[in-house]
Amino acid sequence: MTQKITVVGLGYIGLPTAVMFANHGYQVHGMDVNETSVQKLQNKILHIEEPGLSEKLEKVIDNGSFTVSTKIESADIFIIAVPSPINDDKTANLEYVRSASESIYPYLKKGDLVILESTVPPKTVENIVIPEIQKSGLDIGEEVFVAHSPERVIPGKLFQELIENDRIVGGINEKSCELAVRLYKSFVKGTIHVTDATTAELVKVIENTYRDVNIAFANELVKISDQLNVNVWEAIDLANCHPRLNIHKPGPGVGGHCIAVDPWFLVELCPDLANIIHLSRQTNDSMPEYTSKKVLETLEKNNIENGKILVLGLAYKGNIDDMRESPSTEVLKNLMISKHEVVAFDPHIKENQISAQTQNLDEALENADIMVVLTDHNKFKEMNPEELNGLLKNRIIFDAKNCMELEKWKKAGFTTYTLGNSKES
Repeated sequence: MTQKITVVGLGYIGLPTAVMFANHGYQVHGMDVNETSVQKLQNKILHIEEPGLSEKLEKVIDNGSFTVSTKIESADIFIIAVPSPINDDKTANLEYVRSASESIYPYLKKGDLVILESTVPPKTVENIVIPEIQKSGLDIGEEVFVAHSPERVIPGKLFQELIENDRIVGGINEKSCELAVRLYKSFVKGTIHVTDATTAELVKVIENTYRDVNIAFANELVKISDQLNVNVWEAIDLANCHPRLNIHKPGPGVGGHCIAVDPWFLVELCPDLANIIHLSRQTNDSMPEYTSKKVLETLEKNNIENGKILVLGLAYKGNIDDMRESPSTEVLKNLMISKHEVVAFDPHIKENQISAQTQNLDEALENADIMVVLTDHNKFKEMNPEELNGLLKNRIIFDAKNCMELEKWKKAGFTTYTLGNSKES
């Protein structure tokens, strides 16, 4: 008999995960509180961007193995994949996790498995999920089984990494681990590592915190290099020639639902111990203001007053439509309070999310004094300098991601600058 899975939360992780299971022999029901998203999915229309998702979604809806609604349905396995953002005071907001856990307990029966996939602070399964599902009256660990298995994927390569990456499964007991491992083996080709729930929670937060600290180091080098009049990108590339170094790339800040958020979980849990982590978060959070300051200094250096700034890129990383925690939005806020006109364009963000945004790149380019590249979309990298002749009033590029092959722009007569290189590039 085919097992049924109910996935709670159909966002950037929940939807691809649900579709993956539906393509691998399970009957899957997806539930989300966003009525607009649900209606789109019922009509096979995506509300997120991910290569390969549209085709896989259409297949499982057409063959009946995937259904979607705003209501929970009974199942053998419940997967919680809801957001776990931070509050304004940088503390974890676990209300979505708590609410999702509460919503499933009336549907639980003996033998069911509950898996939390959301990235959460350690002890969330113990302190939030289990108390809510205990309301079912069933014996947790004996009649209902619980595990945490955090996603470890990157947008843009999500299906490939769901299959190929190693997976962490942390159960509350041996039986919970056994059931969760059996589930994920339906498509995971990487090694599945078994541990307890709290360790699994910590592992995912460690992974993202490591990257945040490394990026903070690179961003601190940006500021030092500006003081020393050195090109930070060249310095980092040369340093990484050392066989035991892997310095990450700097940039205008850190975004996304993981790296910009998860380290705060450890700061909140252990404020007296997470000193390096806290400083790294502050360093990365300072970069949008630093970037906007450098853009304005570039305009001043070129004697441009009351100019037009074109910002290219609103997503937090290249070739996706995800704006969560994107540093681009903070850079824009800082630029928009200057005396300059500001317009923003992102080919992956199809509906205007901010007042400065436009869907017409040619209009945005017209009479612009400077192009500021904040996201390394392929569309930007592939731009032809010759095609911009007559559009840009002043031929200046400020490349905060160092992604634009600036030599070709210089040959075309553009003045080019990068973040972390106070000289003209």
